[in-house]
Parts: sequence; C-alpha cells; structure tokens
Amino acid sequence: MIIGGLQKTSFLDYPDKISTIIFTSGCNFRCGYCHNPELINSKTSKYSTEEIIQFLKTRTGKIDGVVITGGEPCIHKDLINFIIKIKELGFLVKLDSNGSYPDVIEKCIPYIDYIAMDIKAPLYKYQTVINSPVNIDNIQKSITLIMKSNLDYEFRTTVLKSMLNIEDFKAIGNLISGAKKYYLQKFVPSKTLDKTLLKESSYTDEEFKEIIAILQKQIQIVEIR
Repeated sequence: MIIGGLQKTSFLDYPDKISTIIFTSGCNFRCGYCHNPELINSKTSKYSTEEIIQFLKTRTGKIDGVVITGGEPCIHKDLINFIIKIKELGFLVKLDSNGSYPDVIEKCIPYIDYIAMDIKAPLYKYQTVINSPVNIDNIQKSITLIMKSNLDYEFRTTVLKSMLNIEDFKAIGNLISGAKKYYLQKFVPSKTLDKTLLKESSYTDEEFKEIIAILQKQIQIVEIR
C-alpha cells in the first residue's frame, strides 16, 4: 500500500461511527475538482502497512471503524490483505472507490462493512468529467455489484453547476435507480487539481431541492452533503 495520509479521528466519514481515515495515494482519474490533488501522483508512502496496523491497535475502544479512501484504493494490489488485517483487529471497514475496478470491489465485499462509490456523471459524460479514459462497463458493473450486495452503501456525486445539468441528474437517477442512498456533495472551491475551477460554484439550495425532487422518484434517500 502507498499510504499518503492518516486522519486519526473523524465523526463524519463513516455514517454514525467514529473512524480513522487512511488515505491511499495514486488515482487513475484526473477529476479537476479533486480535493486531494496531492495524492494523485504520489508514489511515496508516509507510513508502512505495519505502522498503520500498530497505530490502529492503539485505537481499540476509541473508534468503531476505519475508512480507506484516496486517491483510489482499488489500484493497490495488496488492498484486500490490508483490509483483512484491519478486520482482524475488530474494526468495521468502509471503502471509498470510484468504481472503475469492479473485480477488486467484488473481492473486497466479503471483508468490508460499508462502501461509498462516486458517481462522477451520467455515463455519456464520464470521460469529460474525469479527464481520463474509462471503461464505462466497469462503472456499471460496480454499481450492480454494490446494489446486489448485502453491504451498507451509498452513491455520491460532487456537484459543479458547470459540469452537471438537470438532464444529467435524470440520467444518473436512471443509472442507480432503486439505490438506497445518494448524496449530492456541494463543490467547495478550496483546493482543486484544476485551479481554474476555484472560480466555479455549485447549485443554490433552491436548485438542489428541484434536483432532489427528481431523484427521489427513483432513489430511496437523496440528501445534500
């Protein structure tokens, strides 16, 4: 594992749980609005796997679970073994993924307790938003795997007004129709991979209400985050 960062305590990243967040380095996407741009190309690990495991042993009784995020965790070949080691310590594990590696997600499902997958855009606009080649079939496969699993899960989208319109959200609703939870994340122009996006904005609260009303026809829970 190439581990780019560690947050000892979070009350937000694992729903209803206290967690430690592990940030993996490296990502196959180049989303302009990425808020962890320093992780994308980093190949230097700040912590060894063993250092992380030893640290987590000190968190027993203080946290409920561990969030593995990125970057994109699924690019790491030893991800599953890492998850198993964390589970052996008695912690819940939440995995954050962009969904481009369904085979890895499928192998992780027996060992994780919660998964959050980013839906970057409707399928027809994916490559434009992520600024990278993408196998759209893999995105669809991951969505299906997650929805058919017995895991707690959520889908989520970072929303920039200039990138996603009402018709796009209708298409996303069709893409994840029947999903349990979908979160719309307001774009916050604080730190981005593409500095020109610092001038961009998200929708207003009133506009979000309209989008939510559309999505609620197909998805059980739709909320702004």
